[in-house]
Amino acid sequence: MTTSSSAPSTLALVPGKNGQQLTFPGTGANTEPGPARTHSGAAALFAHDSALTRAGDGYYTWLDHIWSAAGCTAPVRLHGQVHTVDTHTGAILATVPTSELPDGVIYKACGNRRVTICPSCAETYRRDAYQLVRSGLTGGKGVDESVSTHPAVFATFTAPAFGPVHTRHVRTHTCKDKTRCTCRPEPCHARRTIDTCPHGVLQACFARHGLADERIGQPLCLDCYDHDHHVVWNNQAGELWRRTKQAMERHLNQLARRRGLPRIRIAHGKAAEYQRRGAVHFHVLLRLDGLDPDDPTAVVAPPDGPTADDLVDAVQHAATATRFTTPAHDENPGGWSIAWGDQLDVRPLSLRGDNPVTDAMVAAYLAKYATKGTEVTGHVSRRLDHASIEHHANRAGTHTERLIAACWDLGHPDHEGFDGLRRWAHMLGFGGHFFTKARRYSTTFAALRAARVHYRRTQDAAHEYAPDAFERQADLDDETTLVISELTYAGSGWKTTGDALLANTAAAQAREYTRAGREELAFEQACSSSTPLAA
Repeated sequence: MTTSSSAPSTLALVPGKNGQQLTFPGTGANTEPGPARTHSGAAALFAHDSALTRAGDGYYTWLDHIWSAAGCTAPVRLHGQVHTVDTHTGAILATVPTSELPDGVIYKACGNRRVTICPSCAETYRRDAYQLVRSGLTGGKGVDESVSTHPAVFATFTAPAFGPVHTRHVRTHTCKDKTRCTCRPEPCHARRTIDTCPHGVLQACFARHGLADERIGQPLCLDCYDHDHHVVWNNQAGELWRRTKQAMERHLNQLARRRGLPRIRIAHGKAAEYQRRGAVHFHVLLRLDGLDPDDPTAVVAPPDGPTADDLVDAVQHAATATRFTTPAHDENPGGWSIAWGDQLDVRPLSLRGDNPVTDAMVAAYLAKYATKGTEVTGHVSRRLDHASIEHHANRAGTHTERLIAACWDLGHPDHEGFDGLRRWAHMLGFGGHFFTKARRYSTTFAALRAARVHYRRTQDAAHEYAPDAFERQADLDDETTLVISELTYAGSGWKTTGDALLANTAAAQAREYTRAGREELAFEQACSSSTPLAA
């Protein structure tokens, strides 16, 4: 309780509006200056926090200064000086030292893509990934809209089996959202005859596992499961995909030659996802393009003839035929076989007609997995070293601990060609990017970030974003001034708990307004497209 008799706080206690004036959510009376106050309970934690004494213009100046990093879990603090240079003459027009700024530093969002590390930065990454994927299907963001007429398919490539694991299999889904599936699954591993493995473990399971069952993805017998092959496959999955795409294009171009057609190629966008057992599989969007011999970088329509069915056949052929063997290792002199699993899902994608697989669905699907990592396996550590490996690796421990131990043991520096396993032990051997695309598929993350920078620089002058601003300001080359920074690392994270509270609550309110606005737009579009009721 507050013992002072001063006037009540003018700042909002919860997100909302004060009349017509927008107020940022904060801590109410705790942000106001005034006589000393006595607090009890959790409020005492923030009562002496310097950030919570910000008020009036000082508060809004500070909030405007940190806005680009507001909501970030651990922003990077930089100090030094920033120069504004005339691009025509090279003269320095102004110099601003960070010591004159609030807190004496510049805050930069960490930019981590993983939602478990920084939800705010991951959401920015997810939205960029969504725009990047969808622009390759429908056009926009610098991509010609004619790409919407190109044949396209959506495919899922899975890893092979390294040993029987507990699964949840549903023959026919009747639910709308598989992430909250309530359908009755089949028995996990039903067998007519119940056998035991050499380690005495029953090789059958009659349970109908629920979504939250922790046994899903766990081997029936940990000692029978081939953890070494598992982590090596994860490590080589990127090379397997590269060879698979080459096989697809060879198959399609052989078909084109037989039909007397010019050469064609495939553009792709790909997201990696961990299964519960810890193996990665790839969700891939494949688009068929033509090839301009005079301008190989141009995106042109494929010749008349090849269809989405031809692309499906190429995917199925490449997924079956592509395989290779790794170099020899002391633990396996013959090397490990690297190939795709038997489960392959390929669905044609069309933006015309009644198609259950839409462009928005695919874009959202890929963007969602681009912000995830090993969380589904229960492991969320950062890069491991000799000091931390013993806390996560155990050859006789859990399934995940054995996978990490396999990475560490097989990736010893003496084993040439397998040293990447130790570097990526915290990722269970997989060292590739979680979201990749062909260079000609669509725009880039850099172009999207540049467009966002341009929007922020012109936001005060004009809130409406010009439709052609993306093309005109893709890389900000037409700016008349250049900002050169001489900054060094000063630390990570907010200086105080109060700073984090003020920044995160303000950013949360902004996200809530954005979410509400998108829901309203979606509702209006649904109403406008629906058939009016008869009078």
